[in-house]
Amino acid sequence: MAPEPDRPVQTQATERGAALALLPIVATLNYYLLPASLQEQPLVQFAPQLLAYLALTLWAAHNTDIISRLGLEKRNVRDGLRWGLLTGLLLGVVNTVVIIAVVPSLGYDISFLRTTPHGQLSFFVMVPWFICGIALFVELNFRGFLLGRLAALESRLWRSDLGQRFSSLALITSALTFAFDPFMVNTFQHLHWIALWDGLIWGTIWLHTRNLYITVVAHAVEVIMMYSAVRTALG
Repeated sequence: MAPEPDRPVQTQATERGAALALLPIVATLNYYLLPASLQEQPLVQFAPQLLAYLALTLWAAHNTDIISRLGLEKRNVRDGLRWGLLTGLLLGVVNTVVIIAVVPSLGYDISFLRTTPHGQLSFFVMVPWFICGIALFVELNFRGFLLGRLAALESRLWRSDLGQRFSSLALITSALTFAFDPFMVNTFQHLHWIALWDGLIWGTIWLHTRNLYITVVAHAVEVIMMYSAVRTALG
């Protein structure tokens, strides 16, 4: 079916309020400037994510085509399931080996994972319900909103289509913000850096496809694999 030539198309450069994505980034940076006593407070750890969802809400209220901008169009569902499953399986295998075999061989302890909030919940609560819920909200936050809005801001810096397409500054910034999210760091300790390459891979996929279903499915499948394997290994 041919596209409608007279239908106005909004681009990232015309959206409003993209700078709201800077709020959770600033909050994340400020967290590491706080004294240790404040950093231990759960509300303080969640503050960057709470600000991100608030910023997402404000941004959505001032723009149109929100579903399209986030990458949640219905026509993307089939590709999202297919490529998300494949990506999740590949990353799940790699990261499971890293956590169970490589990290302990380097002298790092992973037994603390038993005491994390995720480790203390019932297996059948975590898999698949809680993990899928986390994947949806985290990807909506870090890829759909944060990366998408940073890419919209960065697109104004480049005149070439190539520079706008890759959005390297947005990709790196969003991946670092994801990996150094206070709750992530406090929960997963020295394993939080694994989120860095996950963020880079998922972010690259989102920038290339503008399909958030891929990253949501990939995130869920990968975490289900890792969670199941680690829980079995730790007993």
